[in-house]
This record gives sequence, C-alpha cells and structure tokens, in this order.
Amino acid sequence: MEKQNDHAATRRQVLRGGVAVVGGVIAVGAQAQAQEKLPQDQVKYQQHPNNGNHCAICVNFIAPSSCQLVAGKINPNGWCIAFAPKADAKG
Repeated sequence: MEKQNDHAATRRQVLRGGVAVVGGVIAVGAQAQAQEKLPQDQVKYQQHPNNGNHCAICVNFIAPSSCQLVAGKINPNGWCIAFAPKADAKG
C-alpha cells in the first residue's frame, strides 16, 4: 500500500508542476502580445512636431529612430498621440 501512496504523491507533484508550467506559458504569451507595437496610422503618427512636442523628447523614443510603442522607423522630429514628454524635456 505504501508504494501506491508514494506513486500517487509523485503523480500529484507532476500534475501540480504541469499546471505551473502551463500558467507560466500563458503569462509569457500574454506579455508578448502586450508588447506588440501599434501601427503608425493608429496613433496618428506624423513626420513633424506638434506645438513643440516631438519624438526625441518623448519617454517612448529609442534613438536613433525607434519607439517602444509605435512600429516602424520613427523620425526624432515626428509626433503621435502617444507622446509623453520626458521629465527633463523642455519642448
């Protein structure tokens, strides 16, 4: 009888581990989807500044020509509705 209990406990541990792995895979998949960039037309991206605001002073801009949120090549002098100025930006 003890062998059956040992076997059952091992099976239980494997099932618990499997559930944890599946949960981790789901979490990683959700994170990957959340990191997909938005199309430029969806954020109304334009190649010129808007009232002194431009990509180069945005917290999402990645020099020399990328963005954390917007897909494609980004002009440092461009602008979109996702603009968020850096704390030290002077516009």
